Amino acid sequence: MKTSRRSALKTAAAFASASVLTASKIRAAEAGDHYVAKNGRINQSFVTWNFRPLTIPDLAKLAVKFGVKSIELVGPEHWPMLKELGLKCAIAGSHGFAKGFAQPDQHAECLKVLEQRIEQCAAHGVPTVISFSGFRKGLTMDDATKNTIAGLKKIAPFAEKHKVTVALEMLNSKVNVEMKGHPDYFCDDMDLSVRILKEVSSPYVKVLFDIYHVQIMHGDVISRLRQYKDYIAHYHTAGNPGRAEIDDTQEINYPPIMRAIAETKYTGFVGQEFIPVQPDKVKSINESVRICDV
Repeated sequence: MKTSRRSALKTAAAFASASVLTASKIRAAEAGDHYVAKNGRINQSFVTWNFRPLTIPDLAKLAVKFGVKSIELVGPEHWPMLKELGLKCAIAGSHGFAKGFAQPDQHAECLKVLEQRIEQCAAHGVPTVISFSGFRKGLTMDDATKNTIAGLKKIAPFAEKHKVTVALEMLNSKVNVEMKGHPDYFCDDMDLSVRILKEVSSPYVKVLFDIYHVQIMHGDVISRLRQYKDYIAHYHTAGNPGRAEIDDTQEINYPPIMRAIAETKYTGFVGQEFIPVQPDKVKSINESVRICDV
């Protein structure tokens, strides 16, 4: 009990220290010199899980200061706060990547969650909701493909009715940095993902083009985003290798990618989903805003 209590006190102290440090850096960003997005060619958004211990309200304040327009993948309970700050939620969460349309016995659960979230999105002006294929679990490629098409065809009419886009995310199956289970994820291929979308044939079912995942599985990021521009609902960023900062410490050259996105006349959002490794997370976040403001 003594050891447990001592450990708990140390953990609490660490969180308190991190909170004080984070608050201090946010105040410094608010008061000091920082980059503000100004070019208007790329609508930027902050994902939240990757920037902890920064909270959703912390990130919302930074978004306002840095000229970022959205905080994404946050629940409906946060949407009124974002609206008050003049921010959007570019894409909403749904059933999570662990379950998806590759497995027929998971269709009912995924559809129930998606329908509820689509209704909420429609009521609050959120344009897009994320979805996933889930895992193969021994299925053949043909069977997993047929199942995914069938599941997405079930949700397509509901999405069309409410004018909310369902974005199927492609995830890489090679590198396991931020979550477990990628090696068996079904939609790990952008070409496959778009073939599925073509079969679904709905303007409200598209793909989430995560630049980090596409780089790992394919490379040729600019060629693919140009090729599939009509099927892309949303973009995510992260540096490779390691999913860290998107600066010149990694292999993906983000400014020309952002220019290529802008040249496709894309009007949606690019979500910053990298995991900062630098001690000053606020500085890293602000630098990512500068890099993508082409």
